[in-house]
Amino acid sequence: MAVPRMLSWLFFWRRRNLQHIQVQMVTRAGCHLCDEAWQQLDAARQRHGFRLTAVDVDAGPDLVSQYGDCVPVVLVDGKVRFRGRINPVLLDRLLRAEGGKTKKNKPNEVGS
Repeated sequence: MAVPRMLSWLFFWRRRNLQHIQVQMVTRAGCHLCDEAWQQLDAARQRHGFRLTAVDVDAGPDLVSQYGDCVPVVLVDGKVRFRGRINPVLLDRLLRAEGGKTKKNKPNEVGS
C-alpha cells in the first residue's frame, strides 16, 4: 500500500505548473456539450494547473456575432483550439507543448 502513495506523490511532484496558460471556454446555458467540455477542462486543469475561465456567449453582441450557435469554443491563450467536442489526446498534447514555452518565448497575444 505504501508504493501507490509514493507513486501518486511522484506524479504530483512531476506535474508541470502551467499557471502561465489561460484557457477560456465560450459557453451557453443549457448546452450539454458545454457541460461535457467543462468537465473535461476542469479535470485537465486539476492535472496540469492552468487557469480556466468561462464566458457566456450571450453576454454580449460581439460574442454572439463571433461564435453564434457554435459552442463550446475553447481558447488557449486567446487562440481557438477546439469547437464542439474536445479531443482529450489533442488537449494533453497541446498542454504539454504549451507547457514547454515560457512567457518570454510565447508569441504576442491579441489584446496585449
